[in-house]
Amino acid sequence: MTRTDALSHAAQYFDSGRLQADLAALVAYRTESQVPAQAPVLKQYLGDALRPRLEAMGFACTLHDNPVAGGGPLLIALRLEDPALPTVLSYGHGDVIHGQDAQWRAGCAPFTLTDTGDALFGRGTADNKVQHLINIAALEAVLEVRGSLGFNVKCVFETSEETGSPGLAEMMEAHRETLAADVLIASDGPRLSAQAPTMFMGSRGAISFDLLVDLREGAHHSGNWGGLLADPAMILAHALASITDARGQIRIPEWRPDSLTPAIRGALRDLPVGAGSGAQIDPDWGEEGLSPAERAYGWNSFAILALHAGVPEAPVNAIAARARATCQLRYVVGTDPQDILPALRRHLDAHGFGAVRIVAQQAGIFAATRLDPDHPWVAYVRQSLVRTTGMDPHVLPNLAGSLPNDCFAEILGLPTIWIPHSYLGCNQHAPDEHVLKSICREGMQVMAGLFWDIGNGDTPAG
Repeated sequence: MTRTDALSHAAQYFDSGRLQADLAALVAYRTESQVPAQAPVLKQYLGDALRPRLEAMGFACTLHDNPVAGGGPLLIALRLEDPALPTVLSYGHGDVIHGQDAQWRAGCAPFTLTDTGDALFGRGTADNKVQHLINIAALEAVLEVRGSLGFNVKCVFETSEETGSPGLAEMMEAHRETLAADVLIASDGPRLSAQAPTMFMGSRGAISFDLLVDLREGAHHSGNWGGLLADPAMILAHALASITDARGQIRIPEWRPDSLTPAIRGALRDLPVGAGSGAQIDPDWGEEGLSPAERAYGWNSFAILALHAGVPEAPVNAIAARARATCQLRYVVGTDPQDILPALRRHLDAHGFGAVRIVAQQAGIFAATRLDPDHPWVAYVRQSLVRTTGMDPHVLPNLAGSLPNDCFAEILGLPTIWIPHSYLGCNQHAPDEHVLKSICREGMQVMAGLFWDIGNGDTPAG
């Protein structure tokens, strides 16, 4: 039996309709990690949907309660063929964001898989259920063809990624020896283009926080008190405007990274950005002098996620008592995460905005990570993808979005390589989330080919 047989077997899994049927079963679990009432479903997903399939492949599985109160359970699965063989760690998350049921297109519902043309609609299709399903099924394909993998596999599945992965770092610390491996190979996030595979080796970090101006109790009539009472919304607007200039260029020195080196710029050169996403890039927004790829993958970006003052749905003639903005900084390696909020505090004070409070959010905090594009494992995986698809994949030092990659790169000390099976237009975190069948089929072959190659015994040393 040959590599070609493994690829054919992987393609047949898709062509026979089994992938679609299996994905439909996974999507049906309403695994909304932000909804406390769904906590039992998170455990069912790991224990009823994933565990039996993994055990049938020879994995030893253990289900763990989250060490952080309120976090969802985790599943650790080990398939050890020989201590002398290379070991791959993989990861996936079974939780999803809110279903947003009423906002989906006609004929679609978040927790029912809907087949429309080249797309399969459903919450979690792209993020992240189909991604770990493809990887599991690709391992099955290699096992069925070769009779063994030729390497060891360890998997971690969590159910709290959409709330910031609470407890994952603690689990990696507690099980550091059990989860020792040579490399992390996992799948999440989007491809840069639906037409070509993507590899990325880290992610931008993310930190969310509120800016709050709270001046008094109750609103006051704008006619009687206008010009006499400070307006919290006005103060907040000016404070926000001080953080960037009119085109969104960051003005806080500590938020401007020093890691966009010539080597990183070379790796980002000519990469497509925003292709097939349905949105048009604004050429005059963001850091001047940087390419779109450098802005998205090599630089920091500040965003205002929400603004609130008064009663927006029914404005009244009154000066609001308070105003709040929910903000986020996406940051790359080269930014000190411990100094992000202190630097903001110094900046606001220096500009006369001492009345603006910074309220840190504990959820949604991810560290920035990046692996050198010249790392031996990057070259190895890249060659495998070329061998399978006949095209050179897009290679990113880090994703523009955020993942709990630091748990693997820093706590476990692993080189990390992510191979996404989605694309930018998938409506991730929005109504009408979907995955493309064409990417699923190619993803099956890409991963089966990579797992076959790893089992040949010519992986990078150490």
